[in-house]
Amino acid sequence: MSPTKTTASAGDAADAAIAPAPARAGDRSGTVRKGLTLLELLANYPHGATAGQIVADSGYAFSTCYRLLTTLVDSGFAEYDPATKRYRLGLLVFQMGQKVATARGYSGTALPVLRRLTEATGESSLLAVLDGDRFLTVHTVDGPNHRITTDPGDRGELHTSSLGRVLLAFSPQDTRDELVATLDLAPRTDRSLADRGELKKILEETRERGWASQDQEHDDGMCAVAVPVMTPGGPLVAALALAAPVYRSDLAGLEQHIPLLKDAAVQLASQLPQRP
Repeated sequence: MSPTKTTASAGDAADAAIAPAPARAGDRSGTVRKGLTLLELLANYPHGATAGQIVADSGYAFSTCYRLLTTLVDSGFAEYDPATKRYRLGLLVFQMGQKVATARGYSGTALPVLRRLTEATGESSLLAVLDGDRFLTVHTVDGPNHRITTDPGDRGELHTSSLGRVLLAFSPQDTRDELVATLDLAPRTDRSLADRGELKKILEETRERGWASQDQEHDDGMCAVAVPVMTPGGPLVAALALAAPVYRSDLAGLEQHIPLLKDAAVQLASQLPQRP
């Protein structure tokens, strides 16, 4: 979701006037959902968002947003800067994220493997997992001469990315069928795939050859190849990719690294805990 420019003068005045009100017992589950929604929206604003921006993005009443934001600040999940009148995610969220990354092996186990892969190929490496109808980036290592366009915590489209195509292709069939039937195939670039039948063919090809690719379909000027991280005889754990700007390497050049990419995926599969 892109940040929405909003005039927040009314919101600024209300910041000083509206006091948080306790939720009624019958509203608690709905309040929790709304609070979590605000956390997700705050994640779209690394440098902070005004109350007015959060109101515009969420569609909730200002009084509701203000009450929830105040609760998030009081509990440490968000921070408020009086100088800029902006809210941002708190360090408690980072702490929790680090614990999740450690428990799932993304930090201690995955990062060294990705670093070795990048050192061997000279290209950026990425690890992602399936998160609903998107892929979730959990680790990246930039190549020595360029920076990739996604960071840990970013979510991306499945149909336009090599990571997403691998996650789709090697997911259980019922999951794959449902996603292929319901994904929004909105294009990201002029080269993006936008045909459901063609997506099915690509996923069949991906399963047959064991890897997926994309050539400037997800981001202009970037190509990538990806392989599944799967335990022997077990379920899909993640997807591992190499990405490069086309001025450094075309798709054919990246494909030369697929054996190294598969070796790294085998290492990860033997070390990462399986997701329940």
